[in-house]
Amino acid sequence: MLQRPDILPPPEVERASVTPVNKRETRSLYKARVKIYPKRVHGFFRSLKWQIMAVTLAIYYLTPWIRWDRGAGAPDQAVLIDMPARRFYFFFIEIWPQEFYYIAGLLIMAGIGLFLLTSTVGRAWCGYACPQTVWVDLFLVIERWIEGDRAARIKLDSAPWTFDKLRKRVSKHTLWVLTGVATGGAWIFYFADAPTLAARLAHFDAPPIAWITIAVLTATTYMFGGLMREQVCTYMCPWPRIQAAMLDEDSLVVTYNDWRGEPRARHQKVQQETGQAGGDCVDCNQCVVVCPMGIDIRDGQQLECITCALCIDACNGVMDKVGKPRGLISYATLKDYNASTRKAPVHTSLRSFIRPRTIIYVTLWSLVGLGMLFALLTRDRLDVNVLHDRNPLAVRLADGTIRNGYTIKILNMKPVPRDFTVRTEGIDGALMTTAGSAAAGAPRLLVAVPRDVVHVLKVYVSASPRALAETETPLRFVVEERGGGESAIYDAMFARP
Repeated sequence: MLQRPDILPPPEVERASVTPVNKRETRSLYKARVKIYPKRVHGFFRSLKWQIMAVTLAIYYLTPWIRWDRGAGAPDQAVLIDMPARRFYFFFIEIWPQEFYYIAGLLIMAGIGLFLLTSTVGRAWCGYACPQTVWVDLFLVIERWIEGDRAARIKLDSAPWTFDKLRKRVSKHTLWVLTGVATGGAWIFYFADAPTLAARLAHFDAPPIAWITIAVLTATTYMFGGLMREQVCTYMCPWPRIQAAMLDEDSLVVTYNDWRGEPRARHQKVQQETGQAGGDCVDCNQCVVVCPMGIDIRDGQQLECITCALCIDACNGVMDKVGKPRGLISYATLKDYNASTRKAPVHTSLRSFIRPRTIIYVTLWSLVGLGMLFALLTRDRLDVNVLHDRNPLAVRLADGTIRNGYTIKILNMKPVPRDFTVRTEGIDGALMTTAGSAAAGAPRLLVAVPRDVVHVLKVYVSASPRALAETETPLRFVVEERGGGESAIYDAMFARP
């Protein structure tokens, strides 16, 4: 059947008629990232972040270069993780592998301290001292220096590619990569003598593991601090999801006081002329454009908020310009906020931080710290281990005496050589000789042990059968430092043939 041209169906209807019925619209399961352009802001909290960033970066980069004299033959780097020697040096403290529980104790203290900090002042760690935050701030400094502030960066992103845009992008990413190299380069100095390793890096003869570590940390720093930024905090870090359990009505968090700011009044003069009442918020969005996480604090507490308080600085600046009191956005507790909405007096004081939750955290933190300090001050710097020969267990000599062989390991954990005496208890008349020695047996041996080593000593103990039991006789090895120092005891057994 023919149709007139003037009554043909519209093109979209014709296309729909030939579309298969089972075809479905394709949609992404994940929301595309909206790039954030944090604006520069000035104020108390921004200055505080600069100061903390300077301190933390100085600690990170300068610590490996601090020297600490431990005597001849010992490393003079104050903080050193000596993997080949299996030692951890921290100024006057030396940790051996079997003392790793000190590191575990420090991690427990760090965890409890983070709980305490969050329960009192919210995510202050995330906003001021977290390495991710510090390095993102550092990368933003580089970005603003090359590309300009927020408006200039937005304009540059939307502009077509030109030589100037290419120059700025290459310069920015080059400095980001160099910052990543400096990050990885500083980290490896904690695992080797810093001046020696720096010289080897300069001459390109450093070990491969050093170059691999620098490459990995360069890539991760560049990716996390330059490219991913807020996505690391939102999607990769577990702490935003844990912090809710650490907060209560007495925890200080960044808060928008909507009882004062709402309804928002963008055009104050117009509202004054018409007699309409409005809040103090002028809806300028400055609190949004300065946020490194790209959130609107006026929407309430959010998982993405790192409590950096830059929105407070931005809002205070606007309040100063419009002649209104500061504090529309401020650090406040839920108790303070509820009191303000009821027009009740606000009583924020030191007492609000002293409550059962914080007392428990402080008590646990102190107990772990005092326990570690006591263990550190009273720990022995001498350890002894004795291994009995297995084949044979015992030998009967020509004169009728019975001999057992033992391997004695004496661990001297002090950075100085020491002399020790080794004797036995439990068997009357037992005599000791060292392997390969032509000297007659003696009731005790004198052993010189170098600094920071495990000294291995092969010893034979001989005893008369009349002083022994039928099968095995308990035998105790006593190692004592000459001059009345430390001593160690190891209980073993003496076997009969």
